[in-house]
Amino acid sequence: MELDKLQSRLGVEIDPKLLKLALTHSSFSYENGGENNERLEFLGDSILGYVVTSHLYSSFPELNEGELTKIKNGVVSAQALASVSQRLEVGKYLFLGKGEEQTDGRKKPNLLADAFEAMLGAAYLSNGMEAATKMVTDFIFPLLENPDAIREASDPKTTLNEKLLSKGMPAVFYEIAFEGPDHQRVFFAKAISGEKLLGKGQGLTRRSAESDAAIDSLRNLANA
Repeated sequence: MELDKLQSRLGVEIDPKLLKLALTHSSFSYENGGENNERLEFLGDSILGYVVTSHLYSSFPELNEGELTKIKNGVVSAQALASVSQRLEVGKYLFLGKGEEQTDGRKKPNLLADAFEAMLGAAYLSNGMEAATKMVTDFIFPLLENPDAIREASDPKTTLNEKLLSKGMPAVFYEIAFEGPDHQRVFFAKAISGEKLLGKGQGLTRRSAESDAAIDSLRNLANA
């Protein structure tokens, strides 16, 4: 698979082997052997937390610990990282097992978020903290310029209900379905207000599917 375009979008040099590893989901390595991206994800998660925390501390001296934590949780949430990966078109470069391919794994927020963190870890191992910080600066810090986006990423279900209330619409409820065996179950959610379908989502848990549906609903309301 050609990864040069993704490398160019990232704007940092990453060892090709490490970049491929960062995009390799455990389902692929289980079926084909070899390593997966989980260790790189672990590394990238720690780097992301450090860089974001340091930036927030120096940029917002007027905020207390609780306020800083809320903002941090928003920009490093799975939904926020998945939105960054979607803009980078990371999904089409993922190495997935057959089961994930069949359940639309290239669009799953958790897989996309994990891949971004793994690429961050790969950037660090390839070219140090400078390269990793550049990725966070280029793709994560811009989220801080949109407070509404941060809030939606950190608590989309509450934000959705507040928007519905402001429009005089009924509170949302979620219809849930699932498929697959217990160890590979995928949940599907529909967000509904009254009799109106607002949005759809999916996830590996009921909660993540509902959050995904809430985010889809918020986007649809914004574009209505």
